[in-house]
Amino acid sequence: MDVVVAGSHGLIGSALVADLVARGDSVRRLVRRAAEPPDGAGSSGSARHPSTPTGGGAHAAAGTDAVRDVLWDPRTGELDPAALEGADAVVNLAGTGIGDHRWTPAYKQTLLGSRTTTTSLLARTIARLDSPPVLVNGSAVGAYGSRGDEVLTEASARGDDFLAGLVKAWENATTPASEAGARVVWLRSGVVLAPSGGALGKLLPVLRLGLGGPLGSGRQWWSWITLADEVAAIRHVIGADVRGPVNAVAPEPTTNRALTRALAQALHRPAVLPVPRFALRIALGQFADDLVASQRAVPGVLARTGFAWTHANPQDAARWVVEKASEVSAPR
Repeated sequence: MDVVVAGSHGLIGSALVADLVARGDSVRRLVRRAAEPPDGAGSSGSARHPSTPTGGGAHAAAGTDAVRDVLWDPRTGELDPAALEGADAVVNLAGTGIGDHRWTPAYKQTLLGSRTTTTSLLARTIARLDSPPVLVNGSAVGAYGSRGDEVLTEASARGDDFLAGLVKAWENATTPASEAGARVVWLRSGVVLAPSGGALGKLLPVLRLGLGGPLGSGRQWWSWITLADEVAAIRHVIGADVRGPVNAVAPEPTTNRALTRALAQALHRPAVLPVPRFALRIALGQFADDLVASQRAVPGVLARTGFAWTHANPQDAARWVVEKASEVSAPR
């Protein structure tokens, strides 16, 4: 395959690029400046590759035979259509981190703009192509809002909180591509479990010390997926005949309390010290509401189209996360 990736330096994007390269696929990374190839992409050392413009606009390439960096600028709307020409798929994972800062009014606008601006530019550019590639656009189960114990499928109604509104605008920005005949997938990801970074980046070290526990009441449902299965799900929807919303979650949603317990057991540590909701609010502001939101999403589309999970239950996921985290932290 030939895949264009936006947001290639984030948690999911970097793992996706490395996986595609390992499988022999070609990758074009959309970047705002020339950058290093990822590990495993065939680079020699860590030297940066200079970017050489090829004509007008913001289209430039650098990197290796397997990975090319293509310059774009979503803020100014600069993206040469040639950057996407001939690709099998465009995977858009670009967007400022939800939990990187407190949700001030200004940061909420940053969260919104970083998603809609990039998505709109990609969708408009895809619409200009004679043979538009599939667009796999990042999204989130936050689309459904906090719904208690309700089971949420791709057909469930949207929520009405900030994150639900953010996701709606994000997904709506793909409209030019779908109207032009492109197949568009909204990958509504749950909590992505990874050995470093993401939702567990700050939780795992605390659990290792035996000091962690459930967030808030711990009774809220967390729809989760391991990073390995998230990457596999992206590859799956590129090839499967699906469009619209796809819940990228494991088949067994679990409560925050149960997931925290599974992680602690894999670490051979207790998990008995809950973090009260008021403490989360003091530390994180409105973002704390997302951590205690309850979303019991199930992967109807993935299941119907034959997707096979590597980590289908929280115990397997926890063991994988802890094992990989140990590999990352081991001295070399």
